[in-house]
Amino acid sequence: MGPVIESHGLSHEYPDGTTALRDVSLTIEAGERVAVIGANGSGKSTLQLALGGLVDASAGTVEYFGETTDAETVRDRLGVLLQDPDDYLFNTTVREDLEYGPAQLGMSKQAADRRIERLSDRLGLTGLLDQPPFRLSGGEKQRAAVASVLTFAPDVLLLDEPFGAVDGRYRERILELMTAHDGAVVSFTPSPDLVPELADRVILIGQDGSVVADGPVREILTDGPLLREHGLRPPATVRLFDGIVDADAIPLTVSEAREFLVREIR
Repeated sequence: MGPVIESHGLSHEYPDGTTALRDVSLTIEAGERVAVIGANGSGKSTLQLALGGLVDASAGTVEYFGETTDAETVRDRLGVLLQDPDDYLFNTTVREDLEYGPAQLGMSKQAADRRIERLSDRLGLTGLLDQPPFRLSGGEKQRAAVASVLTFAPDVLLLDEPFGAVDGRYRERILELMTAHDGAVVSFTPSPDLVPELADRVILIGQDGSVVADGPVREILTDGPLLREHGLRPPATVRLFDGIVDADAIPLTVSEAREFLVREIR
């Protein structure tokens, strides 16, 4: 199906002289699940904004769907979830925020209502649809922002810390929705612990804003020296099993660790 996003030599410097990105070249393929990780301040959020066409990088280009470098011409195919849900919720009610994307695409009200009903049910928003967003709790706002992005089923999701203040129950539901999404999903997170559930591929951004590693989840998350060099700790299960079992057998999630221990005990 081909790439949905390609960046070439992407660099960005803010007016105060801070370098946020340094020569970032990457390719996101259709349907891929990718996690972009890096320490706080490494430029992950700036990269998300640049890939989503919300920031004009100081240098380099971003190409969309092999067709254009103008993000505005493919805006309806890009779902960008910002780190702060307040930046995404701007209408009078939650319902209006969820209706906004489908309305921009000219989707019929009946089809939009079906999507909104399904997402609201999954994310516990049904009783909040007529509430103004500013009255919601942090977790409720996060769920509403996620639903708003998903309502128009974009070809690419660019999600900055998609779980925010969301509790465990709804985190699982968001993960299920992300897994079921037909398009590419790129998650930006400072937490390697979440990565095995989010992605098959990891892009590690160094503290200088450059790509220092790009590869399979297991290869990167079990490389403790690499992660620590760039300001991150390996996932808890990796730290627990490191040196006890081979890297290719280290559990990456709690459920994998449980299964591993059950097998060993038996």
